[in-house]
Amino acid sequence: MILVFGKNGQVAQALARASEEVTCLGRAEADLAIPGAAAKAIATHRPRAVINAAAYTAVDQAESAPDAAHRLNATAVAEIAEACTAAQIPLVHLSTDYVFDGSGSAPRSPDAPTAPLGVYGASKLAGEDTIRASGATAVILRTAWVFSADGANFVKTMLRLAETRDHLTVVADQIGAPTPAAAIAEACLTITAQLLSDPAKAGTYHFAGTPEVSWADFARAIFAAAGRQVTVTDIPTADYPTPAARPLNGRLDCHLTERTFGLPRPDWQHALAEVIIELEVRT
Repeated sequence: MILVFGKNGQVAQALARASEEVTCLGRAEADLAIPGAAAKAIATHRPRAVINAAAYTAVDQAESAPDAAHRLNATAVAEIAEACTAAQIPLVHLSTDYVFDGSGSAPRSPDAPTAPLGVYGASKLAGEDTIRASGATAVILRTAWVFSADGANFVKTMLRLAETRDHLTVVADQIGAPTPAAAIAEACLTITAQLLSDPAKAGTYHFAGTPEVSWADFARAIFAAAGRQVTVTDIPTADYPTPAARPLNGRLDCHLTERTFGLPRPDWQHALAEVIIELEVRT
């Protein structure tokens, strides 16, 4: 059995659909805000591996709630990693491009210097550091711009706005890679299986969709795929102020992940079409 923390998140829901071996725990089963909850869950379920897909992801809210963000993204992660070390089982942990400052235009490699711009990124980086310090056999998998038919994400937000708007202004100077949650889930399962047979593959990796795109162009692709007549006007980040600063360059170099695990970058355009079909079926 593979134990997954983060039952209601996009990736956890995709994991539950992808494998019958997965058991997902949400706050009701293991409240990571409570000290000891993670270790107790691991001791109770005795999994052969753990995937941590739980996180405090409210980027702007984190600026005014740093303790809550740090608790879920760092302290709880340390407890999970330490419990995995004690049980001698591998851990796959999801992280983010927000650990970087987003400067320049080159894709960031897994060993590139980190410099988060806000509380969310800093808390996620702290979580990464606790895993490395724990001695756990772990893969830290950084990803970005996650979307699916579940949860809250950019695709669903754009489609909701299209119900009442025929024109939108969208930031065009933030560049990144939309990444389907289903592909992340499959990557987590592949990595977990390989970690179980070859612990030497532990380390920090990147996994993100292709091709890179701006939020504005991603919005245009969403409307085109959904057949919505919505005009998108490009604006700079400066014209859309938010409590938390966003990295302008969210490009991630994923070559190491493909070489090590045989995982190519997923085509988000193909996945987008599937997500839109799924959303239409649900409605």
